[in-house]
Amino acid sequence: MKKVFHFDAPREKYLCDAAILWCFDNRFELGFRKFLKRVGVANSDPIKIAGGAKCLASPDHEGEREFVLEQIRKSIRLHGTRRVILMVHSDCGAYGGLAEGFGGDARVEAEHHLTELRRAAENLRKAIPGVEVDAYFVDFEGVWSAELEAAESR
Repeated sequence: MKKVFHFDAPREKYLCDAAILWCFDNRFELGFRKFLKRVGVANSDPIKIAGGAKCLASPDHEGEREFVLEQIRKSIRLHGTRRVILMVHSDCGAYGGLAEGFGGDARVEAEHHLTELRRAAENLRKAIPGVEVDAYFVDFEGVWSAELEAAESR
């Protein structure tokens, strides 16, 4: 092999602040990184797939859910992860996009994604009891909490 780039990386065991299930749509990347810093996530295990948390809430194929659950379990086992952050975003192609999937109605889209995030969190907690779960919807103006604790107390 021929070395093409040099960098120095820490050799000590990696500990993770959160595993993050997020879409691979790069339009939100800068805001996403700033948000993680704001909520205290310096080291993350990113799990990026089309639709993000959709695979736990309403997967196209059940195998998608099992694959992602196994990735989260590996993060827990290998990197000491205790927290999982579930995320979905506006105009996501996996949901048909804002225009086609929700008729261009941002309010309808946000309500749908809130329901999806809560379903994803419930399915995750059933599969991996005791894991801490946070969930967020991201649009073109910011990040919105799904307020899972409020939903649980109802």
